[in-house]
Amino acid sequence: MSDNSLIFKAINTIKFVSVDGVQTADSGHPGLPMGASGIAYAVFMKSLKFNPSNPNWFDRDRFVLSGGHGSMLAYTLLHLTGFDLPLEELKQFRQWDSITPGHPEYGLTPGIEVTTGPLGQGFSNGVGMAIAEAHLAAEFNRPGHEIVDHYVYAIVTDGDLMEGIASEAASLAGHLKLGKLIYFYDDNRISIDGSTELAFTEDRAARFEAYGWHVNHVDDPFDIDGLVAAVEAAKADPRPSLIVVRTTIGHGLPTVAGTADAHGSPPGWKEIEQAKQNAGWPVEPKFYIPDDVREHFLAKRDQGKRLEAEWEQRFAAYQKAFPELAAELKRRMNNELPADWEAALPSFASSEKGVATRSASGKVINALAKVLPELMGGSADLAPSNKTWIDGEPDFQADTPHGRNMHFGVREHAMGAIVNGMAVHGGLIAYGGTFLVFSDYMRGAVRLSALSEYPSIWVFTHDSIGVGEDGPTHQPIEHVTSLRIIPGLVTIRPSDANETAQAWRFAIQHHGPVALVLTRQNTAIIDRDVYASAENLSKGAYVLADFGEDSPELILMASGSEVDLVLKAGEHLAAEGVNLRVVSFPSWELFAQQPQAYQESVLPPMIRKRLAVEAGVTLGWERWVGDQGKVIGIDKFGASAPGDVVMAEYGLTVANVIEKALALMR
Repeated sequence: MSDNSLIFKAINTIKFVSVDGVQTADSGHPGLPMGASGIAYAVFMKSLKFNPSNPNWFDRDRFVLSGGHGSMLAYTLLHLTGFDLPLEELKQFRQWDSITPGHPEYGLTPGIEVTTGPLGQGFSNGVGMAIAEAHLAAEFNRPGHEIVDHYVYAIVTDGDLMEGIASEAASLAGHLKLGKLIYFYDDNRISIDGSTELAFTEDRAARFEAYGWHVNHVDDPFDIDGLVAAVEAAKADPRPSLIVVRTTIGHGLPTVAGTADAHGSPPGWKEIEQAKQNAGWPVEPKFYIPDDVREHFLAKRDQGKRLEAEWEQRFAAYQKAFPELAAELKRRMNNELPADWEAALPSFASSEKGVATRSASGKVINALAKVLPELMGGSADLAPSNKTWIDGEPDFQADTPHGRNMHFGVREHAMGAIVNGMAVHGGLIAYGGTFLVFSDYMRGAVRLSALSEYPSIWVFTHDSIGVGEDGPTHQPIEHVTSLRIIPGLVTIRPSDANETAQAWRFAIQHHGPVALVLTRQNTAIIDRDVYASAENLSKGAYVLADFGEDSPELILMASGSEVDLVLKAGEHLAAEGVNLRVVSFPSWELFAQQPQAYQESVLPPMIRKRLAVEAGVTLGWERWVGDQGKVIGIDKFGASAPGDVVMAEYGLTVANVIEKALALMR
């Protein structure tokens, strides 16, 4: 059999295994897998460097199916090329407890690099991966020892390119000249509503050329030689590349190909049978894989083992020539932290004037950067405000890829997805910062970081009406609570500089995303010689102080800058003879994870008079104050005035805390 005939059979195998999976589930998206099957074959079989026996090989190329709705395409390729994904799992597509969910999920299916489905996220994750590759290559490679050298491939769709997040990420990628980024654009010109002529008519290729991308065209999506040649041209160009491939959605389906009906609905067995007959393909059995096709695809498994073995040999030579660099890279590849890194965490002397927790965070970042060279990040054009800059380090640019400071520009959503890509790539501890109120702009990426357990660190500053004169547009009210309700995200609102240091300590070690919520205004630094250690932050909530000679009859609790309010109010009430407890409550999630015995030791069930104070919406605090407790909070938008004035007008004062506490005691 000629090579072309075998390739034709291999592409038909991809198409029909994919569509059989969708129809068996009676749910899913057949159009992309069938239309982009030729692209997928060219990428996996002709271009992609990977080892199915070790999906985590560090120097593998990364493949992202940004149009995650076409997930059966990825699952089919992963099965055929020898990943640990049995055919039975493809037959359980979209079913309970399978590892072939409706959209690809990182950490669930071997070979899936990132969670995709919300359009534009995978596109932007790939940019983050390419940044990580470029930075690590600049840091570790030496002449004759290119030990970090891999590409990021993706299949992106009309929907991806419509989403604003992709435009943000593409703009930054072009500016940074991320030449290891090679994206195939599945240009089928169909969306759910119908033709893209309805709402998407600009010249997409010209747009990407304007972004600074190298753009190429392939008219026939089954011209494997043409697709491979386009990849080679992309590799020869220093810019990121978009290869525009004119495809037909649902290619081969006799009545629905090229229409919106092929996008997200199973075509029916009769339609599939006719498609198979037209292609000279057996109607039965379903999920048919010819023996020669299986052997053809599984050659990638042997090739992958050989490629990794060759890389290991090169790494051994690198290790001999540069033992310290090799040891450092190995540590990072294994996600190990340096010994005694925590000793670098700064401590802060108590001070009434205090320091803003955003400023404390900046000091912590700079202290940790000295012992954690993998720490890398930045802000959405807010580094001076977010305090995210690593002093003495260059910024990451095309001509300074060794830089650790990222200028994301005013692109919050792309920043979120790019940080996710950097974090999941490996070798880096990635963070991104913006004002808390703009966490809404990047919520999709933050949510996926939680769903996927990416170790991304979010630095959200200017956390309350304490922002002051900028007014309600910039004063977050509902945002802390909106972060707390994302499953899997740990949100920490530290009370002072020392809790901020401990929040970073937790975030660096945590195997999942962490949101640090930090103040613009100064907060008093609590005297830890008098009150409980800030190291208790890791428990989510802790007893800061008990006042009075008898058992507490009242609990005052707060997070962030309001802890100082309840502490001062507690001192005053204690002087008046009230027995009470003050609790610092930086993280609901961490406290909820503690054993019930610990929770009850902090919030004893018999103490039912409880007052919580937080400069945000009161929703959710009822869980902690109980049926006899009260909350001082803000259930309306803020106002423009100096921060201390707004705080006072909204009742966030020591006097009001005392008044409400006494009323609760009556």
